[in-house]
Amino acid sequence: MTRKSAFAVLVASCAVLPATGWAASEADCAAQWKSADGNNDGVLVGPEADRYLAYYRVRAQVTPVDGRISQQEFMKSCENDVFMAKASEAGAPLKGANSFTEGQAKDRALAAGLTSVSWLAKDGDGIWRGSAMKDGKSVKVAVDFKGNVVSQ
Repeated sequence: MTRKSAFAVLVASCAVLPATGWAASEADCAAQWKSADGNNDGVLVGPEADRYLAYYRVRAQVTPVDGRISQQEFMKSCENDVFMAKASEAGAPLKGANSFTEGQAKDRALAAGLTSVSWLAKDGDGIWRGSAMKDGKSVKVAVDFKGNVVSQ
């Protein structure tokens, strides 16, 4: 087999392998659920659910119609990495033509763990800028065209 053929076989086999090696573990998801369900009522709703509902929208997943997330649905989604946080790229926020709507930019900020995201406006560099809360403190937030979220 030539090098070129061997490389093609390697690439093709990687493309069909399932990504289960990277999936969140049941224990990790259970810990995340315990943290998310602050009032221990067995369902995420309202402020408890906001971050996770934003993840559903960002990942183009079917969002629960009633805005409530059961523990069973949460665990299934978590184990399928729907709630996997994406690290921002170096140098973010990056300038560029941004096609996100304000709502889509807000969802990315919520999914990044920010709350009370408001006053988003797109600047001349194509970056959505506004304010939010992070760990109980007011911060400035920026969301670029690639979906990178930066808070300071």
